[in-house]
Amino acid sequence: MTTRTNSLKTTMQTSKNYEVRDPQSSIETQTLAINVGPQHPSTHGVFRMNVVLDGEVVTSLKPVMGYLHRNHEQIAENMSYAASMPYTDRLDYFNSMTNNFGWALTVEKLAAIDVPERVEYVRVIMAELTRLVNHVSAIGFLLNDLGAFFTPVLYAFREREKILDIFEEVSGSRMMCNYFRFGGLRRDVTPAVLEKIRGIVNKFPAFLDEFETLLTKNEILCMRCQNVGILPRDLAVNASITGPLLRASGVNYDIRKVDGYSVYNRFEFKVPLGPKGDVYDRYYVRILEMRESLKILDQALKGIPAGEIMAKKMLPFVKSPRNFKPPVGEAYGRVEGPKGELGFYVVSDGTAQPWRYHVRAPSFINLTILEDMCRGQKLADAIVILGSIDIVLGEVDR
Repeated sequence: MTTRTNSLKTTMQTSKNYEVRDPQSSIETQTLAINVGPQHPSTHGVFRMNVVLDGEVVTSLKPVMGYLHRNHEQIAENMSYAASMPYTDRLDYFNSMTNNFGWALTVEKLAAIDVPERVEYVRVIMAELTRLVNHVSAIGFLLNDLGAFFTPVLYAFREREKILDIFEEVSGSRMMCNYFRFGGLRRDVTPAVLEKIRGIVNKFPAFLDEFETLLTKNEILCMRCQNVGILPRDLAVNASITGPLLRASGVNYDIRKVDGYSVYNRFEFKVPLGPKGDVYDRYYVRILEMRESLKILDQALKGIPAGEIMAKKMLPFVKSPRNFKPPVGEAYGRVEGPKGELGFYVVSDGTAQPWRYHVRAPSFINLTILEDMCRGQKLADAIVILGSIDIVLGEVDR
């Protein structure tokens, strides 16, 4: 016994990986540093986590990103304002309509462009359809991370495809839509498209009921998600977290309500909040947000007016967008994207190209508290916690 103790002491001196867990105990343990990724099947893009484990418990976790960096902001500073619109599609490539919305809103604020009423309503409709696409997909992927294979994802994608068909009909593309224009839209929506959207809005609640019947009170989902990856309210606020991640921690903050941008102040809808801020709350807040999006869509479809789809101020630039030169100044525009606050900061020097262009990406900001939520959790739970944040690496790296 004495020989074994002396041997352990010798090893302790030669390796810093050994730690004494209890000063009163002679049992000594070793932490293990591992890399999860960069192509782990449950990470949402090319992403790596440096994890230090004590047994199966996470003691330290450092996100490693940059594998998808493509100079988005630098490229935008060397091209026209309008030419950046399709590049925004590639940020959060699940939500190109919302990305377009944010960039259009920023430049319109910079150049004092008044947008026609019909355009505002169509933009809100496309943004809320995008929220449905994002949230239903995020829940499907979360269940995949939990080990439910592809069944929930296939249920989710069945509904997602119907909305992507609408995007394809109005913009010509299912994912990289490039549909918004400064002061307007690429083309108008037809009565037939609006009727199809009404059909989706009318049938979507039945799908959500079916989804909830299978998931919300599912014993395995509750065991794996409740009291896991808790994000305290104060930490969420101090870390500038936004979107469903913030609201699941009980913070009543939604830019659609705070700013009332576009015509959101005309619609009645609630801001769902979670009581605890765990993985389960983040799941359920997204379910409730989809129901509120359906309310907004119903009101927008009933109230959409007739009219032009391009501001008069922008008509001279429709055929020659490269000649568009906003006045000297700066602007920050933001929208409530499905993942949180998506903001664009732009500085104009009066030329046809931005002097400064910067993106405030919600996926990147929300990823900064991953270690705080994972510390003390099992490694298997860390994968689920990452899934509950809902990130897209195109937006993280830019």
